[in-house]
Amino acid sequence: MPLPTGPLPTGLLLAAGAGRRMGGPKALLRSGSRQQGEPWVVSGARALHDGGCPRVLVVAGAESEAVSQLVAPLPWADVVVAERWAEGMGPSLATGLEALTGTDATCAVVGLVDTPDVGPAVVQRVLAEVGTSPAALGRAAYQGVPGHPVVLGREHWADVAGSARGDRGARTYLAAHPHHLVECGDLATGADVDTGDALPG
Repeated sequence: MPLPTGPLPTGLLLAAGAGRRMGGPKALLRSGSRQQGEPWVVSGARALHDGGCPRVLVVAGAESEAVSQLVAPLPWADVVVAERWAEGMGPSLATGLEALTGTDATCAVVGLVDTPDVGPAVVQRVLAEVGTSPAALGRAAYQGVPGHPVVLGREHWADVAGSARGDRGARTYLAAHPHHLVECGDLATGADVDTGDALPG
């Protein structure tokens, strides 16, 4: 991944899952009632980029070649493949954070590919309130319920990666460390879309 210039936040989009309950990887789903719009992996990456992250790293797993082809036209985005993606979100997050350690990023802004209504305005607000320093630690909340994106300053990466197991990404670490919750319920629901019945539009 090319080095970001200066102390900047980098978006980290987790898009590795197989989407078994959805019938296929959610990264490949498209917006719109006929699924003819922008792929979720692209819109998720754009939300992070347009919200304040000059670079975005997409963590792929299932159908990684197809995901990589969709991301390739984005000049500010790169892809890393989580070899242990099938074990859950934890190994995918750890893979992304480990990949970022060789960059100048001061913090990672972690988003999920299956929260399609989380747009740039949410990312902007979270970054404005949590900050982008190496010590930053915070996340969005929706009607008081913690959600994504999550801001992880560089100082936290090694410990977060070490505690990420199964479908627990940064949850264990955040539960043990004070962090800033940023209410964004007026901007989005922040809901994870796991089944076809829950598809927007």
